[in-house]
Formats: sequence, structure tokens, C-alpha cells
Amino acid sequence: MIQMLDCTLRDGAYIVNSNFGVAAIKGIIKKMQDANVDIIECGWLKDKEHVIGTSFYHVPQDLKQYIIAPKKNCQFVVMIDWDRYDLTALPDCDYSSIDAIRVVFPHGKHKEGIEVARKIAQKGYHAYLQAANTLAYSNEELIDLADEVNQSEIESLSIVDTFGAMYYEDLKRIVEVLDNHLRKDIKLGFHSHNNQQLSFALSIFFVDWIITNSTRNAIVDASLCGMGRGAGNATTELIANYLNRHQLGNYDMDSIMDAIDTYMQPFLENYKWGYSTPYFIAGVYCCHVNNIAYLINNHRTNAKDMRNIIQSMSEEERRKYDYDLLEQKYIDNQSRSIDDTLALEELGKDLEGKEILLIAPGRSVTEKKTEIDKYIKEAKPTTIHVNAISADYPADYLFFINEGRYEYAQNSYPDVFRETKKIVLSCITRRDTQEDLAVNFNSVIKTGWEHFDNAVIYCLRLLDRLGIKKVKLAGFDEFLPIFSESYADKNLPTISKEMDWIKVNQETKDMFRDFMLTNNSKMEIEFLTRSGFEHYE
Repeated sequence: MIQMLDCTLRDGAYIVNSNFGVAAIKGIIKKMQDANVDIIECGWLKDKEHVIGTSFYHVPQDLKQYIIAPKKNCQFVVMIDWDRYDLTALPDCDYSSIDAIRVVFPHGKHKEGIEVARKIAQKGYHAYLQAANTLAYSNEELIDLADEVNQSEIESLSIVDTFGAMYYEDLKRIVEVLDNHLRKDIKLGFHSHNNQQLSFALSIFFVDWIITNSTRNAIVDASLCGMGRGAGNATTELIANYLNRHQLGNYDMDSIMDAIDTYMQPFLENYKWGYSTPYFIAGVYCCHVNNIAYLINNHRTNAKDMRNIIQSMSEEERRKYDYDLLEQKYIDNQSRSIDDTLALEELGKDLEGKEILLIAPGRSVTEKKTEIDKYIKEAKPTTIHVNAISADYPADYLFFINEGRYEYAQNSYPDVFRETKKIVLSCITRRDTQEDLAVNFNSVIKTGWEHFDNAVIYCLRLLDRLGIKKVKLAGFDEFLPIFSESYADKNLPTISKEMDWIKVNQETKDMFRDFMLTNNSKMEIEFLTRSGFEHYE
């Protein structure tokens, strides 16, 4: 027998910080019951009081308010981290809400996880296990895991592709070893992540292998629309349809579609999960998704640099997340030290005593074109375009801080790009010519903010090094909630569109304030276009 477990309210809790809302929790549970889903994972048990409308519960009683239909042929399950829930708070099971508890434990802690599950079983609950990062287990470790489980009251052991790194041969190895060594009455489960877009395919492989090679009962995990942290999971709708098609289940697809239409659509519109190139990198290197999220959200790191940063970490470092270490790895990756003496000398001679106009890519450069044109005509400044080409204005220099914008400019405005001098940070390795003026990345950065990568601030620091006294700024706009609306060119590439732009704006204002208070040139800066950073005091 193959059972399907829907983990939307548990794995999806990572996406919404468990705040599904009362209606969605009730509705998803009810629709999964109507769909004849075998096991409904309703959330987590946590060591804190339950907050109404969340899928973090303190005790089983907290779940009762969300159950609006009697249980028939399904189980209600919750999960606990092996070391993050005080079992003294857990009452004996009365089957009025939670029937089973899944214990998740990391590689190397299976004995401790099994001991927690034993205590849960002693309180009358069905005890299930989730072996996180099962891919890391050698065959000998898998056999030891099976032997320990065999000596307990545990009813199910799930293989977990924590980093979405498995291929068929990996899953086949693990399933074969566990099937050969687990007691036949213990169910074998599979929980996948979709980092390499293999989640559904691997789930099919698992189901087909069990049906063909084993008499064992099995469980396959899925979530509505694949909702889950990072790349997400196998999707309930796909798994249910596959099992129905092969007469391995009798799931009501209308109820599943109703659940998606009624309860999932708002989450699909307001949150993001699923396959992406960054999470593919996490899968390739068996890397914790928090590392990927940090690089995206804090530095908008491009895919190539992200891969290089993750690759530079040890296997142990990748499986965990240490943000201080990751920050240093990011800086190390960007800090390709070069001798920029000649470049600085050339820039210093060319810019000495001149008034500089920085044209940043904000939308205001379009809105204030008349005023900017008038200033250029009268003052004849040296004009530097910052991290993008603004085609409406002349350019004496182009200043770039990352390869994505450099290549976009090269491809979008080839004539301007070719004919204009370029100032690039040393982190840009794919330069157009040896004549590009390369400046050390380390000489313009200043850490202390989560989002310290800002092209205008970097350019101002470079100008300060050169002793520039007067700068006019245009297009140094605040970011808008809809990222593409922030720029004059709506197609400018970005890595993350889901950032906390309010926080980015606050930090940018603080960085600008810091620059104005600490620059050595006592630079006079005047804004030619509106900017939320102008009034920094």
C-alpha cells in the first residue's frame, strides 16, 4: 500500500512563518480530508504558546479548533525537531486531534532521534522518523539506522532529500539498503525537495521501486503547489494524480483543486517558492537553503558568484548556515586584488578640479530630463553613468560594480559601451578590454550593513579617494515595492525581486549619511532629482 502525506501546513510554514490564518488551516485540513489524503501533516509542535492562525502548536489540544470534520480514514500528524521540543509538555494521546508525531533529526543523531520517538510512542502516539540529509549516510550507517529502528516501536522511517541533491542512483542505493534491513512492518517514506526539478520524478521512482521490489507499505510526501522552503517539494496534485492513474490511490482531485483555488492562490500571489537557479546550486552542493537566501537577500549575488562562494566552503560548512562565515566568503570572492595604481592615477588626472555628475539608473532621470539637460548644457560636467547606461544622456565614463549590469549594458547599448571609458570593480572578471580602468573592490566597500552593495555609494567612495570636491546626483532614487518600477529601464537585471525594500532604503540612507560624515574630501553633493536619501540627517 502506498500512502500520500500532505505536508502543506508543515513545510509551507517556512514560507509564511506559520501564519496561514484560521480559514486556510481549517480549509486545507478539511479539503485534504475530502480528497481522501491518507496522512495530513498539520504543522509543528513547538516550545511556545500557540498563536491563533498559525500552524505552530504547543500541545495537541491547540489543533482541535481547526478540525471541522470528523476523521475517517486519515491520520493527523505533526512534526518536532528532535532537540527542540520538551516532551514533558506532551500529554498522552487521546486521538482526538493528533494521531502521530514525526521526529526529524540530522545526520549523525539517529540514536538521539530514535530515543525521542520511543518516548512519543510510550505516550500512545504513532511514532514516525525523518532522517534529514539521508544522502549523507553511507551503507553502513543506513544499516545501523535500520537496526536501531528495528528495536523500537517506530512505525515509519522517511528518506529525506534535504538539499534536493539526489539522483535516481542515490535514491535507489538508499531504498535498497533500508528495504533489506528494516523490519517489514515498518513503513518506508520519501520526502523530496525540488532543487534540481527532480522531486516529482524521484517520487515516482520511489513509488515504482516499492511496488516492483517490495511488499512493504510506503509513504510519499507532497504539498499543495509544492509549497515549501526554497525550491519546495513534490506537489500534492501531481502525486495524487499519478497514484490515481496507476490505481494506487483514490484521491478526489476536485477537492485538491478546490484547496488550491480557495486557499493557496493568495500564497502563490504573495510569496515565492519553487525551482530557481540559486536553489539548483544548493542542490548541486548539498547546501542549506539559508546560505542561498542570505546571498540573494543581502547581496543580490549572481549565479556564478554564488556557485563560487558555495564551492569555496567545506562540505560541513555548506550543510549548516553561519552568516558571519558566509559574509567573509562573499567578500573573499569579490576581493580579487589587483594593482590599481595606474588606473587611479589616470582617473585622478582626468577628474581633478572638475564637477562630476553621477547619473544613477533611477526613474527620476526620465521624469527630470529637461532639468538635467539644462544643467549639462550650462555646467558641462564630467558625467559618469552608475551601474547602467542612461541612453538619454552623454557619458564620459561608465562605472560598474557587477558583471550582470556590465554585460547587460554591453549587449543593450553596444555603441555607447564600446566608445565610452569604463571604470570597473576588480570583482568583474569578464572585462571588455584591457583598457577598462579596474579598481580594487576592497577599496570602496564598507561593511556593517546587511545590504552594503550599492553602486552610488561605491562610486562616491571612489571619488573621495580621488579628492573630488563637487558632485551632482541624478537618479539616486529609493527602491519601490515593485522592483521594476524603481528604474528608468524596467528591464535592468536583478537577482532578487522579493527583498525587504523598506529595509534596503533605510540602510542606503544610513550608508549615505555615514559617507557624508566621514568622507575625506568634505564633498559637496547636490541632488538634481528627487531622492529619499537627500535628507539624511
